[in-house]
Amino acid sequence: MKYYIIAGEASGDLHGSNLIKEMRILDPDSQIRCWGGDMMQAAGADLVKHYKDLAFMGFVEVISNLGTILKNLRFCKEDILAHKPDLLILIDYPGFNLRIAKWAKEQGIKVVFYISPQVWAWKEGRVNAIKKTVDKMIVILPFETAFYERWNYKVEYVGHPLVQVIDEYLSTGAHKKLSDRPIIALLPGSRKQEILKKLPIMLQLSAEFPSYQFIVAKAPGMEDAFYESLLQPYGNVSAVRNDTYNLLTQSAAALVTSGTATLETALFGVPEVVCYKGNPVSYMIARKLIKVKYISLVNLIMDKEVVKELIQDDLNVGNLKKELSLLLNDPLKKEQLSSDYQALKNLLSQGGRASSKAAKIVVEEGRHKDH
Repeated sequence: MKYYIIAGEASGDLHGSNLIKEMRILDPDSQIRCWGGDMMQAAGADLVKHYKDLAFMGFVEVISNLGTILKNLRFCKEDILAHKPDLLILIDYPGFNLRIAKWAKEQGIKVVFYISPQVWAWKEGRVNAIKKTVDKMIVILPFETAFYERWNYKVEYVGHPLVQVIDEYLSTGAHKKLSDRPIIALLPGSRKQEILKKLPIMLQLSAEFPSYQFIVAKAPGMEDAFYESLLQPYGNVSAVRNDTYNLLTQSAAALVTSGTATLETALFGVPEVVCYKGNPVSYMIARKLIKVKYISLVNLIMDKEVVKELIQDDLNVGNLKKELSLLLNDPLKKEQLSSDYQALKNLLSQGGRASSKAAKIVVEEGRHKDH
């Protein structure tokens, strides 16, 4: 069968690659064309566009890049029509993918959405559009099933794919030592604009904790030269590329940009502070629109503050130093965090092996491509 997959971010590339691997087992002759990244390409898909050319974050940034976004949408539609897929699989990335879903429905193309847009956080009304345009929604967060039930829309919960990914990584035991000193991991995000806002603040902490080695996880889509000027002034700071999981296995604590990385860090059992700082105008608009209590997936899933979130002006050197000291030195804090992390993992494991279950649903939908 012929599949067309669209992911627009680093996390989508990861989950897309694991989905593709499982799809290939079930449908060895499949032809898969994708928008994504290096991991999806390595899993055997024909890569049309890399996510690093697509990632615009925040209201102001989206408006200023509107021409590029519209051009990408036009090109994507033409490419889908030329490829004639049996099934279109959309992975998160809602601003782009929901537009493509609406258009695909009009063309008579069957649509599966894997990893729901965060409609429970804002723009709940988009559920009506999803019901009309998405043939099957596969969700990975436990509370999403009940959320969609309120809208009379049946979805499939498969568990979170990261549990399987991280368990498999830890079982290999192939970890190379990164430092003789205890390590603090810095995960400043995957987009240039978010890295520039957060990494300089994170790096200033290195002077406050001189006995630790601070190690930055470079984003796959960013050049080495981009980091060099940022890191150069600091003595006890180094960086790794494509080695984030190895870094997390050895870290005493981590400073992490909100997003999938907060969940990955928790599943590795690493104490973390969640750091978010965006364009002030974008943040002001978001705060008015977004309904959820927390910004990190860890806290959202657990529905309580498991990890500290430092947002906008609260993300400063003083607050970071205080929170990091607590994580490193307070045994009660460590014990509570460890217990919460285990409860989180149990919640996310309920669906079983997520990528494998999702692939079964996808291939089954493709086989019954007539709506």
